[in-house]
Amino acid sequence: MFLLLGIVVAILGIVLLAQPGGRRALGAPLLLVGLAIVAISQSFVVVPAGHVGVVFNVFGGVQPTPLGEGFRIVIPGIQSVVLYDARLKEVTLAKGPAPAGTSTPGEDAITARSKEGLDIGVDVTVQYRIKREEAPQLHRNLGPGYLETLIVPQIRSKVRDAVGLFNAAELISTQRTQLEAAVTKELREDLGAQHIELISVLLRRIDIPPSVAKVIEEKQTAEQQVQVEINRRQQAEIAAQRAVVQAKGERDAAILRAEGEAQAIRLRGEALRQSPQVIQLTVAEKLAPNIQTIMVPTTGNFLLDLRSLQQAQPAQPAR
Repeated sequence: MFLLLGIVVAILGIVLLAQPGGRRALGAPLLLVGLAIVAISQSFVVVPAGHVGVVFNVFGGVQPTPLGEGFRIVIPGIQSVVLYDARLKEVTLAKGPAPAGTSTPGEDAITARSKEGLDIGVDVTVQYRIKREEAPQLHRNLGPGYLETLIVPQIRSKVRDAVGLFNAAELISTQRTQLEAAVTKELREDLGAQHIELISVLLRRIDIPPSVAKVIEEKQTAEQQVQVEINRRQQAEIAAQRAVVQAKGERDAAILRAEGEAQAIRLRGEALRQSPQVIQLTVAEKLAPNIQTIMVPTTGNFLLDLRSLQQAQPAQPAR
């Protein structure tokens, strides 16, 4: 703005100098004022938000300390400032135009060869930004065209190298994340050495030949069916084992019940053999609790006196 103003004033002074009469006297002062404004406009620079300025001195070359955001004063004619955008940026290598929402036009998609030699198409988006404190070194080594001279070739190279480590079937099924991680690791090291910070690598698309994709899909379907059958068989085996365990438990429980009943019968028989009068007393009480004397058939007929049996039983201890 100041530069344009100075140029306008200087031109006006030149025009007045060419005019005859009294106006000519104003031409020289206006010309000097215009030149002064132009000189002053070259003595300061405004670094926008998110940018960093690299100072070049005609006597000392690139200055090691970059200029931060805001108003900065430089020596006109001796120092010049080159601005670098230090905000997050991205580049997309894909077929056709750049995706919606991106500012970088899309490059051709990367074509690489898999481990078994198949052509694999890869679309990738890389997010990056320059390291602010290392902007002078970036300017000295690469300059403003670092995207075309460094980043894009490195992306192509690292993606091709990483794809060659995997089979085509792995890339479209289980190893996509590993491919992305391998590219990120190698690219971060190389870009970091050139004063650029890698933020992320995003694999947007991986294409394999249609015939190979069909074979891989059929193979995966067959493997899934085999796995389903294996799971069913394992479930059947588990159910059979559960039934066997349950049957063994029921058998053991029945044996224990039978052994308990047999033990109870044996103990009861021994008790009856030791006290046969208990049988007669029990039978008599069941027949008629109020009858004190009944006839019981044995080897000979006789009267059984219940009172005498009751008196003959040992007295029970008090509780």
